[in-house]
Amino acid sequence: MISEGLWKPKQKKKGKYHAWRQRKANQGEMIQYDGSYEYWFEDRGEKCCLLACIDDASNRVWLKFDKHEGVQPTFAFWREYIERFGKPCSIYVDRFSTYSMNSKLAQENDDTLTQFQRAMEVDLNIEVILAKTAEAKGRVEVLFKTLQDRLIKELRLAGINTIEEANKFLENVYIDKHNFKFMVEPRSKANLHKKLRHKERNSLDGIFSRQYERVVRNDFTISYEKKYYQLTSNQPVTICKKDKVVVEERMNDEIKLRLRGKYLNYEVLPEKPKKINNKIWVIAKSKAHKPAPNHPWRQYQNNRVFNN
Repeated sequence: MISEGLWKPKQKKKGKYHAWRQRKANQGEMIQYDGSYEYWFEDRGEKCCLLACIDDASNRVWLKFDKHEGVQPTFAFWREYIERFGKPCSIYVDRFSTYSMNSKLAQENDDTLTQFQRAMEVDLNIEVILAKTAEAKGRVEVLFKTLQDRLIKELRLAGINTIEEANKFLENVYIDKHNFKFMVEPRSKANLHKKLRHKERNSLDGIFSRQYERVVRNDFTISYEKKYYQLTSNQPVTICKKDKVVVEERMNDEIKLRLRGKYLNYEVLPEKPKKINNKIWVIAKSKAHKPAPNHPWRQYQNNRVFNN
């Protein structure tokens, strides 16, 4: 049919070329990180997210369950990892909105960073690498396939139905067993994880927080999330009108205001009085309909005038 011109075959799309990449030589040189949504407790619980990272050189994993893959769970995951193992040189992630600004305008501006990129690259000096394809971070993708087979069965046998119980099981039982079975010998014995400096360790609450800039008003107040914060007269640093203050929304919902590395004193102002709804509904006057000249009602009116 093709040779007779009766059938035209569809052109096959040319597959993308993915070259083989050798593992990194040292532990801590690059960590692949991702989240997987799955019914990890089968019909015993709701769908949740397993956050996982794997060392590119040694296959060592660290796992944590949470409700989703947002900023706060990711911050909690990496704070615990860094406090345990130290700072890796780089983290390999996909282009999910938690890790990457996906709007066209943000991509054109290199200074636009997500909360995750700001915490890692600016505050902790950890490089964030954004993968262009799922195959680029294949080790963590293969890890999830393994866990979706083995970990689900392990949780079932242990009778675990909640995220809290599952996280205790991961830390006390499963992670060590998994690493013992699947870890490989890296090409180099060096460990490139860096210890937290004293200043960094004391600043972790601020580093792993949502941060936004606000401008000081003429009455030395700051507006954030429909609340007003009055800066007091006693401050550790000189404050001027129009100064840009960093608002830190921490993981425990505490609010801190920072200017030039110093935390400011403030008071939360009461809510402004709400306006009374004095809307007056008015019905617009409609124009009277004028009948046509030959309308019977018009002829009746003309006859009345003539007779009078």
